[in-house]
Amino acid sequence: MHNLSDKNATKIIPLKKTYDIEGSKITLETGKLWLLINAAVTISDDNDNILFVTTWFKQEWLNEKADFFPLIVEWQEKFYATWKIGWNRFQRREWKPTDDATLTARIVDRPIRPMFPKGIVNDTQIIATVLSASWEKNLWFWWIVWASLWLTMAWTPFEWPVSWCRLVLTKSWEYIFNPTQEQENDAKLNLLTAGTLDAITMVEAWAFEVSDEEMVSALEKSHEIIKKICEAQNDFINDYKKLFWIPEVKVVYNKPDETLYEEVKQFLTEEKMEVLYNKAKKEFQSELDKLDVEVREYLVSKWCIIWDSESIVTWTCSVDEVKKIDESSVWALVYKRVKEIMRKNILKNDKRLDGRALDEVREVIWEVWLLPRTHGSALFQRGMTQALSITTLWGPDDVQTLDGMMPEDEKRYIHHYNFPPYSVWEVRMMRWVGRREIGHWALAERALIAVLPDESEFPYTIRVVSEITTCNGSSSMASVCGSTMSLMHAWVPIKNPVAWVAMWMIYDEETHEYKILSDIQAQEDFLWDMDFKVARTKNGITAMQLDVKIKWLKMDVFRKAFFQSQSAISYILDRMLSVIPKPNEKLSPYAPLIMTISVPVDKISPIIWKWWENVQRMEKEYGVKISIADDWVTTITALNQEWWEKVIAEIKAILWTPEVWYKWTWFVSKIIDWTWAIVEFKGKSWMIHISKLTYKRIEKVEDVVKVWDIVNFEIVEINLEKWRIGLKRELSEKELKELEEIKAKKDAELKSKHDALITKNETEQK
Repeated sequence: MHNLSDKNATKIIPLKKTYDIEGSKITLETGKLWLLINAAVTISDDNDNILFVTTWFKQEWLNEKADFFPLIVEWQEKFYATWKIGWNRFQRREWKPTDDATLTARIVDRPIRPMFPKGIVNDTQIIATVLSASWEKNLWFWWIVWASLWLTMAWTPFEWPVSWCRLVLTKSWEYIFNPTQEQENDAKLNLLTAGTLDAITMVEAWAFEVSDEEMVSALEKSHEIIKKICEAQNDFINDYKKLFWIPEVKVVYNKPDETLYEEVKQFLTEEKMEVLYNKAKKEFQSELDKLDVEVREYLVSKWCIIWDSESIVTWTCSVDEVKKIDESSVWALVYKRVKEIMRKNILKNDKRLDGRALDEVREVIWEVWLLPRTHGSALFQRGMTQALSITTLWGPDDVQTLDGMMPEDEKRYIHHYNFPPYSVWEVRMMRWVGRREIGHWALAERALIAVLPDESEFPYTIRVVSEITTCNGSSSMASVCGSTMSLMHAWVPIKNPVAWVAMWMIYDEETHEYKILSDIQAQEDFLWDMDFKVARTKNGITAMQLDVKIKWLKMDVFRKAFFQSQSAISYILDRMLSVIPKPNEKLSPYAPLIMTISVPVDKISPIIWKWWENVQRMEKEYGVKISIADDWVTTITALNQEWWEKVIAEIKAILWTPEVWYKWTWFVSKIIDWTWAIVEFKGKSWMIHISKLTYKRIEKVEDVVKVWDIVNFEIVEINLEKWRIGLKRELSEKELKELEEIKAKKDAELKSKHDALITKNETEQK
């Protein structure tokens, strides 16, 4: 706010307006909170979501020689917004941004930055703070809308209002704007778009193999909504101007002096720039540096350069009438000329730097099982770009827990992307991953989720790491293709292979002519007006990303780009399937074995036993991990097949149904009242009465067995209604021998009596 003091700050009347956007009630309010910054607006909806965004446009103490626009975008998650304390018992406050917060900040930066004029060096900061949030919907996608609004309110040189749309296409072919998280998870297509009244300028999408027409139709629908939100922005700004004074700000630019561009243009002819064509990356840069030196020498000969050395300014020109430029501006003139000729050759002659056709993909080669001890590995190489993707499989308990502002969630598929400095011939300090790495791994993750098997079919937790070993353009494409091969090599039964292609568009604002190029190499990277990436299977699109520098973009461009991407991806898929046509049929010998058993509810107790004793014992004894889900599905993860089979055998034994004459061996765990011996087996305690312990009458149980003695017993009676089982101890060999001796003695006595009786009868008869 402007012209505020302690005397009038309490008398400000806030501006508050509510808009209906496709059935969603969105309220904007300014003039209540955060009064010292250039502009601040609170956005809220009818679901208790409140988001506060501030902007600050620095006008003093600037780095006027900066060669980039110092825009800082931050997203702050507050745990109190979702009534959480958060993190862990050692750290009870917000700490570093989560991956979601980083991705959100990155997504907002991309469509906002191109809307500022080139050369601006005013430090600009946008901070969004979540004050209140429900667990039903994601509020963050509104951020870009009001970031645009607040930049306009702050009177920054922001060229166009930019709006955002979150749209899903359901499996029943319905569009839902501003969906709930449940609707997002069940959708066939998730689409995030940013744009102006004229065109879409950014897209993030992930889908379950949607067609090109479905994607284009969703883009058209989203742009209709974007226009409505842009109109709401304009309406709010008009009312804001009436209530609050908006002073003009001091805008500082660092633009190269182009006074001598025509002179450089005449010297740097198209013929001289032929040396840049059909060159490798390092050779291209070397030739470019030589052209820069030649231009400098030429301008020196013309007495046209101002040199600034150790604060002593000298001129190579002694005549005031001669045009002069600062030495630091020479490279910008060379860069502009090179870009002009390259773009012209593409638009007029279909001539690319490396001689390829506009829709031609560099040669692709593959190799699998480079790393024999990993569960799966694959090397994807396209031209000079290489991605080594490694797959690791583990049990269901190894899922990643996402602990942020929103409710805890889990990730079963995890994709990571590493971009070390040596991959682009650079030397720099290696810190932790930055926004670029996080953005690229999120993109690859979304592209592959659509084809992963269901957990019931494949219960493993899956992690894929893409190591970019060499990069000469579009390493994100390489990471998706390499990861697909790595998953197939690791025995993951993906539904369809996914391939990815990066495409660019060159556009002439005067003639409206444009050309779309497939598979851009690094030397061409600075030429584009549209950066378009799409991942697809043979059945449809699984992910898409778009960034646009121009304000114009027709839907026909999307259709042409989609059509052109099909041939590129078809080529990549054909090469991929020639190396590994389907997922491996055999698991790596170093991968864990997993088996899932659906356990009846009445059987889960014997497996767990009291205080999880059985589970803990088996995990310790066999070196396995046993997971029991809420639906009692039991998953066993073992390091090798031998231990896996032993655990399965024991669990099957626990799930056993009793039968008469079934025999078992176990130890005596307890003796009760001198009359009962307690044995534990099949997860339960069973009792053997003293009368069933031996063949003779005894006074107490200890006369035959003691605690921890191993006993053999058999089932002699079953009552399943009361779950009572009668047990009888099997006699030992010694007891059997004694019993036989007693029996033999009794038999002898009986025989003797029998013989005596017969003799007596015979005597009496005589």
